[in-house]
Amino acid sequence: MKVLVVGSGGREHALCWAIAASPLCTKLYCAPGNGGIAQEAECVAIAADDLDGIVGFCRDNHIDFVVVGPEQPLVLGLVDRLDAAGIKAFGPRAYAAVLEGSKGFTKDLCARYGMPTAAYGRFGDAAAAKAFVAEKGAPIVVKADGLAAGKGVIMAETDAEAIAAIDDIFGGRFGAAGAEVVIEEWLIGEEASFFALVDGEHALALATAQDHKRVGDGDTGPNTGGMGAYSPAPVMTRKVIDAVMETIIRPTVAAMNAEGRPFRGVLFAGLMITDNGPQLIEYNARFGDPECQVLMMRLKSDILPALIASADGQLANFDLRWRDEPALTVVMAANGYPGDYDKGTVIGGLDEAAKADGVQVFHAGTALRDGKVVATGGRVLGVTAMGTTIAEAQQRAYAAIDKLDWPEGFCRRDIGWRAVGR
Repeated sequence: MKVLVVGSGGREHALCWAIAASPLCTKLYCAPGNGGIAQEAECVAIAADDLDGIVGFCRDNHIDFVVVGPEQPLVLGLVDRLDAAGIKAFGPRAYAAVLEGSKGFTKDLCARYGMPTAAYGRFGDAAAAKAFVAEKGAPIVVKADGLAAGKGVIMAETDAEAIAAIDDIFGGRFGAAGAEVVIEEWLIGEEASFFALVDGEHALALATAQDHKRVGDGDTGPNTGGMGAYSPAPVMTRKVIDAVMETIIRPTVAAMNAEGRPFRGVLFAGLMITDNGPQLIEYNARFGDPECQVLMMRLKSDILPALIASADGQLANFDLRWRDEPALTVVMAANGYPGDYDKGTVIGGLDEAAKADGVQVFHAGTALRDGKVVATGGRVLGVTAMGTTIAEAQQRAYAAIDKLDWPEGFCRRDIGWRAVGR
């Protein structure tokens, strides 16, 4: 089977790494890929949002199955285009990817069908949004409605911060993603990431994970696309998992069907585990990054048949096996991220880091130039390790990071602190 993975981040490297191990995969491509993915797949220079280019490549190369990694091509309708061309693909159609493409759509869906989520308002102008903040008061959460690469959520601890966030969003900081603003109550609890494969009717729960959104140690500083993750998440007990499936995931699958928008792909629920049970923060329509890295490290089963079963509507009797050992990923980012950062800096010591026991280095924003790996993005590497405990996995990941020679990069030094503290 010829498989194409679409994307260029750490998530796509982890997916390529897992798919390359499948006996079903006879040839693996990635568009556009990165400096690390080139070790697993043949990289082709087609951007993830070049829908015409991807469909044309699939036709010309007789691709049997496409796995779409990032949210942008899903929201743009890549799976719709592939379906129309008779090419099987993993991921939701555009009408279902709206779960991620519009936070307001998801909040309204929850309100209509009773999925537990934070109280909210959605606004198309700054004056109304500011009036809502004045009425509710801080702390409060301000979000750009559309896709903003994980940076469109502002945790405003004061009214002034909320007003500034509203001005930033409507002022064009996030482009078209800021045409509307969603403002939510500030939920108190512990965050967790929950993933389920969905085939339109059935949902198969995957392993749990917890990521670290804030850029700084102690969960300080601005939100990012994710600075690290670990799996499993201790807060996600069997009781909590059952509650999430019963009150959030299955009702969402049913609601999307009722709305004429059947969802197929991976449903990624960002959750807050509160004293009143799990609450939905937001949905993503693809694997998380860096959560995908820890999930693929722990997965014992062949991932490819599961992705195909999702696309074919055949998950009813499907199951996956997971390693008991935890996994932990630490993201190495370019200095300055999530603000302005330098590109083109050379990363050394990668071979030494990857030799460490139980360690896999997943590339995100990298490229190969003149035989050297250079940084091309904000989040650059996902150094991932397994261990008998999360503390051991953490120690291994940081020991591997210490072997890297990249003074232009940084990482948080406390990934997994909640689990280790337990």
